[in-house]
Amino acid sequence: MTTPATTPDWDALLDAAHEGFSNTALAEQLLDAATDTIDTPLGPLLVVAIHESIVRIAFDVEDHELVLADLASVLGARIVPARTPVLVAARAQLDEYFAGSRAGFDLPLDLRLAKGPFRLEVLEHLRAIPIGETRTYAELAAVAGRPSAVRAVGSGCATNPVPVVIPCHRVLRTGGALGGYLGGVERKRWLLDHEQRQVG
Repeated sequence: MTTPATTPDWDALLDAAHEGFSNTALAEQLLDAATDTIDTPLGPLLVVAIHESIVRIAFDVEDHELVLADLASVLGARIVPARTPVLVAARAQLDEYFAGSRAGFDLPLDLRLAKGPFRLEVLEHLRAIPIGETRTYAELAAVAGRPSAVRAVGSGCATNPVPVVIPCHRVLRTGGALGGYLGGVERKRWLLDHEQRQVG
């Protein structure tokens, strides 16, 4: 009695071949950046890595195709999906964060997309805000030594290239109003509530 031949899973084989090609090309510096799309309670997040550092995280409301087109003009056009070590780590840490078992992130970041020294300084101050706490734009401006630069702080938050990992959602307007957020106010409120549950 002969055993029926099994049909190869061509999609799985093609995915494996594509992933192997992408990782080899990245290792040999034939590609400019690698991407992964991660399902989260806030919708799919596009995560982009370059030189084993995370350079961009984008919400779906930003239109991932437009984000990639913009990145291609800055980083180079050779951007492909791949499972590099830093993207695997980012997926694991984001999954843990959204599951409520991780309070912060330990990922290498490349902040070249944050233009200007003051915006970089704002991002560093954002990273220092503990989970479950918030600051105002005015407080961040004062900490940065430029108390009149409230709008500049707001601009630094609005152009944060790696939201969630750098927690610009923890910055509110004076008086407690949420203020704006690149992913939308609903996502900002969700993140704040999620973090309050973690520390509560």
